[in-house]
Amino acid sequence: MDKAKLKVGIQKYTMIIVLVLVTLFFTWGTQGKILLPQNITNLISQNAYVFVLATGMLLCILTGGNIDLSVGSVVCFVGAVGGVLMENMNLPYGVAVILMLLLGVLIGAWQAFWIAFLRIPPFITTLSGMLVFRGLSNVVLGGKTLPIKSEPFKVLFGGGASCYVPDFLGGGEGLNRVALAVGILACVIYIFVTIRGHVNRVKKGYATGSVGAMYGKMIVICAVVLAISYKLAQHKGIPTSLVWVLIVVLVYGYITSKTTIGRYFYAVGGNEKATKLSGINTDMVYFIAYTNMGLLAALAGILTIARMTSAQPTYGQNYEMDAIGSCFIGGASAYGGVGTVPGVIIGAVLMGIINQGMSIMGTDQNMQKVVKGLVLLAAVIFDVVSKKKNS
Repeated sequence: MDKAKLKVGIQKYTMIIVLVLVTLFFTWGTQGKILLPQNITNLISQNAYVFVLATGMLLCILTGGNIDLSVGSVVCFVGAVGGVLMENMNLPYGVAVILMLLLGVLIGAWQAFWIAFLRIPPFITTLSGMLVFRGLSNVVLGGKTLPIKSEPFKVLFGGGASCYVPDFLGGGEGLNRVALAVGILACVIYIFVTIRGHVNRVKKGYATGSVGAMYGKMIVICAVVLAISYKLAQHKGIPTSLVWVLIVVLVYGYITSKTTIGRYFYAVGGNEKATKLSGINTDMVYFIAYTNMGLLAALAGILTIARMTSAQPTYGQNYEMDAIGSCFIGGASAYGGVGTVPGVIIGAVLMGIINQGMSIMGTDQNMQKVVKGLVLLAAVIFDVVSKKKNS
């Protein structure tokens, strides 16, 4: 194999290689406990908010390496308001969810206005939001914990003991058939879409990569999907929180890769002046990115209070760091214009495995923070050094 192609391939799949190595390390360190079906389910449920927030954070970072420091506080504030609406004001959970999402959009639009149209630096604007909405969360809850009693709400958004997709295929006490069927269906759809895309590119005369590499990639991805679905089938099936994560990932993966507005995010981060001269409203691109961040922060708030079965003034602490770290570890550039939704998900999974692996091994909480900080620094250093070499 050509050394240049091998080097490019290694650079392209660096984080996947790291993810595999880290998983193997913690499999050894925990005597295989990290791969138990229950721990796979916990990894998904405990990190659902990270997947959602990191997807929204990616759009902000794409516009020029900008970040939103307020998302953890917004998660807490929206959750606090939702808890009060459902428990103190006795609103139906469906109405409360809609109002929570609208509140998230309003918060995002409020911050987006200052960033996009008055060009207040995102760091300052969202730092202010982090303080404001954390304070408002305490005001709304009076500094106390508010239990969430609505069972349908908890089940729908990943809380309580019944927060799994029902096995309507009749798996009984054995393997969950719905989880297995979903895994198989996902692989069939992925194979069909991949082959169809390759055939269309060939017909149109576009350059295509190696067919062997394409089939190799398909085999690996399908094997991973089937392995995860089998693990989930061994423990109650598909968590409802995973359904929401998949919806977010698929929608935003499509937006960033297949739509015009998705290309605008990359264009603004690549060269804002050139993008503006080409006739694109860059202010509106910023506005959409940060308004969308408010929407996804609201969804993360819903998932958080459902899983915790309560609203609390301390929820959401360091959530912004988990989201930002997942983006940079997953290949997003600190300079903007580079990054993908699948990459961000890989980064979030890597962070989740590190957290869970160290917890199972009994690593001190302070050392866990040290390790996560070093991993984030290493990812950003890799990004910076790679760009210097390429330039």
